[in-house]
Amino acid sequence: MSSPNLQVEISGLHFKNPVLTASGTFGYGSEFERFFDISELGGFCTKGLSLEPMEGAAPGRIQETPSGMLNAIGLENVGVEGFIRDKLPRLANFQGHIIANVLGKSIQEFVAIAERLAPYKKVSALELNISCPNIKEGGIEFGHDPKMTFAVVDAVKRHSKHPIWVKLSPNVTDIRVFARACQDAGADAITLVNTFIGMSIDVYKCRPMLSNTTGGLSGPAIRPLAVRLVHTVAEAVSIPIIGIGGISTPRDALEFMIAGACAIQIGTANFYEPTVALKVIQGLRQYCLDQKVDSIQELVGTLCIEKDQFFY
Repeated sequence: MSSPNLQVEISGLHFKNPVLTASGTFGYGSEFERFFDISELGGFCTKGLSLEPMEGAAPGRIQETPSGMLNAIGLENVGVEGFIRDKLPRLANFQGHIIANVLGKSIQEFVAIAERLAPYKKVSALELNISCPNIKEGGIEFGHDPKMTFAVVDAVKRHSKHPIWVKLSPNVTDIRVFARACQDAGADAITLVNTFIGMSIDVYKCRPMLSNTTGGLSGPAIRPLAVRLVHTVAEAVSIPIIGIGGISTPRDALEFMIAGACAIQIGTANFYEPTVALKVIQGLRQYCLDQKVDSIQELVGTLCIEKDQFFY
């Protein structure tokens, strides 16, 4: 059998393979060039970009947990102008797709960032981080109100020249409602999922381990939850899904794809194994060879659930 085809198509973009790295875990891309040729990736998502630079939360920001990590970084970033001026030029030779993760305190800020990035063809798509407080609506997160979800996606879609991906929060009652709102508003793809809200306590000081009290739980601990949500949303919408949540091995990635994701993002694992994405790419290729799969796209959404079947 010839070498399997790992190429995938998402929102009109051609990816050499379905492995991307997740926002907030891969810096602005160039930081990982000392570890491996990042052009081997299908693409990567930038650290979240706000309209103005943000300092982020005070220490402590990160806390290790069993099979996972809590973080409350506070969205520290250089801002969209700093990204354009200082970070994007360093990626001139990058051969994959750059997905700019963007965040805002209002719909107007999301739109302003999208318009500022519009002239830059090196940026392939925008990933909207809608788990950000909407200050003008009393602190409600865009991703926790379907009407606000629709409004922000619709506004950015009408003002952007890039495909729009939306990164959804799992901390909602029915994520399908938000996925449908994204699709109805014109989103080109959905990223599932953002972190789960968690908390860790110093039992000797009786204080939270994180300065922000709570933080986002990521890593292998959330993978079964994330896989289930990908499967749930894949049955509810027709736009592409990019799966994320505790992926560190080829088998992890395959679970998401069989559940319905056309591509995946690797997050927390980048912190302790900087070359993990290469291992996953190589593992996907070997799996396809072993299973005689010509194209990895054949695996997407192939989950088989037999009704009236009982397991003991």
